[in-house]
Amino acid sequence: MNQPRPQWQLPAAAIPPPDFQAAVQELVATDSVPASLATLLWQRGWRDLEQLPGFLNADHYQPADPFAFGDEMERAVARLQQARDRDEKVAIWGDFDADGITATSVLWEGLGEFFAPATQLCYTIPNRLTESHGLNLAGLERLAAWGATLVVTCDTGSTNLAEIVQARQLGLDLIITDHHTLPPTRPEVAAIINPRYLPTTHPLYHLSGVAVAYKLVEALYQRLPDVPQQPLTTLLDLVAIGLIADLVELSGDCRYLAQRGIEQLQQQSKPPTGTPTRPGVAELLRLCQKTGDRPTDISFGIGPRINAVSRVQGDARFCVELLTSRDPQRCHQLAQETELANTRRKELQQQVLRSAKQQLAQLDLSTTPALVLADPQWPAGVLGLVAGQLAQEYGRPAVLLSLETVTADSGAEPLARGSARSVQQIDLYELVNRQQHLLHRFGGHPFAAGLSLPVANVPLFAEALNQSLRQQLTTAASLRPQIAVDLRVTVADLGRDLFRELKWLEPCGMGNSVPRLLLEDCWFSDAWHQNSRDYKQRKVQYIKTTFQIADETCPAGFPGLWWGHYKEELPQDTRCDAVVELDFNTYRKQYEVRLIDLRLRGVEHYHLPTLESLLDCRQQPATALPPTALRLADCPANWRELEQPYERALQQARALALVYGEQAEPEPPQLWTQLIGVAKYLLRTGDRASRAQLRHKFRLSPASLALGVEALRALGFAVVSEREGLSVSQLGAGLPSRDAAIATFLAAVAEEQFQRQYFYHVPIETLRAVLGDRAGTAF
Repeated sequence: MNQPRPQWQLPAAAIPPPDFQAAVQELVATDSVPASLATLLWQRGWRDLEQLPGFLNADHYQPADPFAFGDEMERAVARLQQARDRDEKVAIWGDFDADGITATSVLWEGLGEFFAPATQLCYTIPNRLTESHGLNLAGLERLAAWGATLVVTCDTGSTNLAEIVQARQLGLDLIITDHHTLPPTRPEVAAIINPRYLPTTHPLYHLSGVAVAYKLVEALYQRLPDVPQQPLTTLLDLVAIGLIADLVELSGDCRYLAQRGIEQLQQQSKPPTGTPTRPGVAELLRLCQKTGDRPTDISFGIGPRINAVSRVQGDARFCVELLTSRDPQRCHQLAQETELANTRRKELQQQVLRSAKQQLAQLDLSTTPALVLADPQWPAGVLGLVAGQLAQEYGRPAVLLSLETVTADSGAEPLARGSARSVQQIDLYELVNRQQHLLHRFGGHPFAAGLSLPVANVPLFAEALNQSLRQQLTTAASLRPQIAVDLRVTVADLGRDLFRELKWLEPCGMGNSVPRLLLEDCWFSDAWHQNSRDYKQRKVQYIKTTFQIADETCPAGFPGLWWGHYKEELPQDTRCDAVVELDFNTYRKQYEVRLIDLRLRGVEHYHLPTLESLLDCRQQPATALPPTALRLADCPANWRELEQPYERALQQARALALVYGEQAEPEPPQLWTQLIGVAKYLLRTGDRASRAQLRHKFRLSPASLALGVEALRALGFAVVSEREGLSVSQLGAGLPSRDAAIATFLAAVAEEQFQRQYFYHVPIETLRAVLGDRAGTAF
């Protein structure tokens, strides 16, 4: 069973009253009524005119006092004051994701105002690939050997009960600052500052690790105001990076700190003094072509780059130096390393995603509410990212595991390690926690978790997880992916004015999502896809398609892009409905939309296909077909190639007839030899071959043809790709990666041929059932 189509949820009609619209107009100081902004605020429950000013403008918000954490903050500050008075050595224990890295950086700079860095203060961060999250005995022993007597954790430590006991045995006091799941009882530590001890309605409840660390530093600044030399506000850009990258709910103090932090962050790309105070952050902004004035500059730019280091290399300690060093040359070098790691991360993520979807193609999703996938070749560092993608695309929790390989005489039990992500308000932590008896280690929160378990337990774990989730769900339909639409607009509405209205909602995140706009009866033109490029303009195996989207209000069109998709996936000469997000491209200096999903116009009103809507003429002459039937003469290699003509037939109230017959196909190595022959011909004649010609000749999808071109380049052919087609300018020495590139192409060809064999022989009843599941109501 293939991936289900998302269901579009349109907002209920909600027109804010005139006094509310007038209040919003006054708050944003505009001459015209900001109708879209007022509607969104009203729909999202921001109707209290006393709280609304603080939501829209940080100047009107009163942040909570750090001592709102109560006795725990008092204990933490007192213990730090004691350490300072006694010249003790203090160690910071951080974490390797963006929240943990920025939290470590905040404590390194903040506590560095009270303790001499390097001699009295140090930090350590576990290796993602060899140590995982949290405290560990080996690291605690190193800190004790260095002479530390106090360890301050950030973004970790709350549930490391065994390690807390070990720390005490080593003579280490602990101050835990964290925001993850609470332990069943308060551990024996000097202090534990965790917002989960607060009521869920408290303005500090949703703080991430970096924000909790900031509140600790803020409390110390309040108690010892004459000691610090640097203003507390200099830490806010780091706080914003960690907050937004960690995907916490941006409400209360979280929103306030993110707003203030973005104000600080944008000064790094355009510093008032001409010299950035954080050259490393300025270099990251330059590499990702951002200015720092948008939360998306963090979520799509800085955050993924910081996270990529531990995902690819394991050790992310140098990222703290990148964020805190004042040496421009050193920061430039470290930022380059970060960029290379991010490029590699994208490639690994795409590889694992393709592999995972191949496994999913073998599952019946109607009986699989939780996705549990495992592979010994998957790199552990990107499993959380891919699990998140699958959870969103398939509308159900996803667990991805990398399997250890252990020799028989090692004595160690092989483990499966990985990450889990949830969706649609399903409490992932509780779901997995019920299977503790099958696990080796587990930690996280309701939406994300990390875990390990014996390899032998993986099938039991998968079945138990699915059985538990089936008991929670009322219907299988409740797992259908959801896309919440905020506003209906036209193409003419897109642009500066609407963008400025919607920008008042920023920073967006959990609990305040990026507004999604519905464009009805629109069409696409000028579609063109290409690989993304890294900072050295080298291609990355990460596709994006650019296009113009138009409707009757703006036939000239409006620019947009679709990440991870090819241009052939956009309908041609067909009216559509599309869900998009409006954005401003600071690099190109243009407003544009990001395509989220699309539907052929009117298809969503059809339900299960009847016997007359899909006709089977694969094994018999198509002589008695209705004259109005559409004919599919080319055997599809995937569901999309069948779905598109089927939806077109439904839209036109016609039947789709499958008139393709089985054809002999060359073995993949033989096809590769033929493709080399074409390349030699193009080199010899100087001719150009269109992609359509090559795809038709070799029966390749756009993705497989692209892999074939990359394999030719690895073999030494200088293939030039232009809109008009492909040409070959020269033949040189091959690349060391040629065998791997050829193997990848051959595997893709074999997979497509296998899929075509499926569509040659699959019973028509199966096709009708699957297409019926995909044609469900979307609105």
